[in-house]
Amino acid sequence: MTKGELKMAKNTNIRISLPAVCFVWQIAMIILFGVFIRYDEESDTHWIEHRRKKNISTNLENDFYYRYPSFQDVHVMIFVGFGFLMTFLKRYSFGGVGFNFLIAAFGIQWALLMQGWFHHLDEHDWKIKIGVENLINADFCVASCLIAYGACLGKVSPVQLMVLTLFGVTLFAVEEYIILELLHAKDAGGSMVIHTFGAYYGLTISWVLYRPLLSQSKHLQGSVYHSDVFAMIGTLFLWMYWPSFNSAIADHGDGQHRAVINTYLALASSVLTTFAISSISQNNGKLDMVHIQNATLAGGVAMGTASEFMITPYGSLIVGFCSGIVSTFGYLFLTPFMEKTLKIQDTCGIHNLHAMPGVIGGIVGAITAASASESVYGQEGLINTFDFKDAVANRTVNIQGGYQAAALFVAIAFGLVGGALVGGILKLPIWGDPADVNCFDDDVYWEVIVHPNMNHATSIPDV
Repeated sequence: MTKGELKMAKNTNIRISLPAVCFVWQIAMIILFGVFIRYDEESDTHWIEHRRKKNISTNLENDFYYRYPSFQDVHVMIFVGFGFLMTFLKRYSFGGVGFNFLIAAFGIQWALLMQGWFHHLDEHDWKIKIGVENLINADFCVASCLIAYGACLGKVSPVQLMVLTLFGVTLFAVEEYIILELLHAKDAGGSMVIHTFGAYYGLTISWVLYRPLLSQSKHLQGSVYHSDVFAMIGTLFLWMYWPSFNSAIADHGDGQHRAVINTYLALASSVLTTFAISSISQNNGKLDMVHIQNATLAGGVAMGTASEFMITPYGSLIVGFCSGIVSTFGYLFLTPFMEKTLKIQDTCGIHNLHAMPGVIGGIVGAITAASASESVYGQEGLINTFDFKDAVANRTVNIQGGYQAAALFVAIAFGLVGGALVGGILKLPIWGDPADVNCFDDDVYWEVIVHPNMNHATSIPDV
């Protein structure tokens, strides 16, 4: 029995191992990709014929050249931004960035299939045709699971995380289809579809998996100087690339351009607000790194839904200003209240960074949509921005605002109900989760080499 197995909580004869899950899953993916996944017309060798047929004059019209720069940015956010943001715990940096890597690579494969079956299944040959935009959407899908991971950070096993991701991606694909296709709501940056759903999904799972004796590992729940610096690296990558995240799948041209500007301004505004509230909240006027690492990003979350709308530059600043205040106060007051009263142990504070700003984003999107007018957008601009075509060609902006609000409730409902069901599955004693006393400790699942002069509990040199 390994050192890690000695630290497991449940002594059961049935335990699903990580190697078995990884091998079985990857073999299943190879089979399913072989059956269903094919290149789309812009990534296939028949692109030259497609160009001729559509009278496309140059390869620069290929979607790759429009979307790949944004894909690169989003990909960095998923693997570097989210990963390093979770390294703030003094003894769980390997788990933060390493398990983020695992479940992201695990989830994007399943997301390509699930989103493909709902959005891109060719009715002629029943194949899923993928291109660079599919890769972006798969990253978006996985982002919701990484958000959920934030609530459970340090308290679950890697196998539990893979189960969380398996069901999370599935729920996301269904929720996304309802919101974007059936309700025809707009949510380019995913305030509702990604952040609100992912946050309430993770919070509900954390509530179901509540650990009354988690205080046994309280000495490992904090950060140290270098772990906060690493987490700040994640913050800066996320902050810099968030305009790409919110604009990656927006309409070419003015939609993408506007989404970048609006997100850029909202992020800048939330930074100043966060610094102000963080300093005011401390008796000595000093800053709290937890606030700076997280609440500074709230503007990007809150701007997601309305990012391509005509919210105006000063409107973007207002959104960032308000979300920065709400997020920072969440860390100050709501996180302790939720743990003590609601029994929700939210390790990363995703309620403050993703849930509340995501809800703000959904509300802002509904109000902005309902107040849109031809005098501001122009007749063609209004049709193009809200895709008032085909089945929804006669939809008014007031009705669109109502559907935007309905989409927010769908995202919350999927998060809460899905989280409760998946949490029940994760509570089964077969996943090899850590004992309460060993939560937030890399030593359970990783080979950790500690220098002889280092204190094992804190990784700080003994003095």
